[in-house]
Amino acid sequence: MTLGEWLTNGEAELHAGPHPERARRDAEILLQQATGKSRAWLMAHPEDDFAGCAAIGYAALLNRRAKGEPIQYITGEAEFYGLPFRVTPDVLIPRPETEHVVERVLELAAQFRAPRIVDVGTGSGAIAVTVAHHLSQASIAATDFSLPALEIARENGARNDVAARIRFLHGDLLAPVAAEQFDIIVSNPPYVAGTERATLAVEVRDFEPASALFAGGEGLGIYRRLIPQACATLVPGGWVVLEVGCGQQGPVHALLVQSGFGEIAFTPDLQGIPRVAAARRPTR
Repeated sequence: MTLGEWLTNGEAELHAGPHPERARRDAEILLQQATGKSRAWLMAHPEDDFAGCAAIGYAALLNRRAKGEPIQYITGEAEFYGLPFRVTPDVLIPRPETEHVVERVLELAAQFRAPRIVDVGTGSGAIAVTVAHHLSQASIAATDFSLPALEIARENGARNDVAARIRFLHGDLLAPVAAEQFDIIVSNPPYVAGTERATLAVEVRDFEPASALFAGGEGLGIYRRLIPQACATLVPGGWVVLEVGCGQQGPVHALLVQSGFGEIAFTPDLQGIPRVAAARRPTR
């Protein structure tokens, strides 16, 4: 068959998958992956023959996608805040909602001459790497209990030319920096309730790392541990910035108040859902 025929058949196969609305675009992306050619080149050569190992490889990629595997894991690539990131099943795929977290951190960092920032549970390194890319004067640490995730984060730091300015540290939450103080603590922690597992899309439920998604029956387990630690680790006047799940504004607000934080504010995402909590440790 020709490239054009393979693309048409690929689109038809993906229409039967979990995301038919993305069938054409996903088929094109996977054809680029199988051929090593750009989209523009493929669109200009639809009549070229496509056979052999490359065609077999394309069929295998289509099969993976049709079963629900995220396109980012298949290609190993994701974009976040305009930067390229490598992703594997060891890390969550960076999401647009988390870009609001980065925006809040960049806004708050302007209060400090040389902000000291730690990204807790860095995963792919999306937050730490992006902040480092935009704040050359910042000192940044990134922690994670997963060694494979830290390796991906370190690779993404190097890929975006900021690895030398980030310390990648292995350990639970703030334990790797227990002797230090920071101006900003940021985290996109696991916040999905275990009871919600069955409601998640197959892409998330069956392919993304459960340890980076779920946090107890209510999804608040990490907040309960991290928020008190953050208050003790921040300098007076420092900020904690957290991504929160749908419906968690009230409980997270209560946890922040309980730990002594003030100036608590929530930033909505593009759907109007309170998505980013920011709170300040009192100066006295």
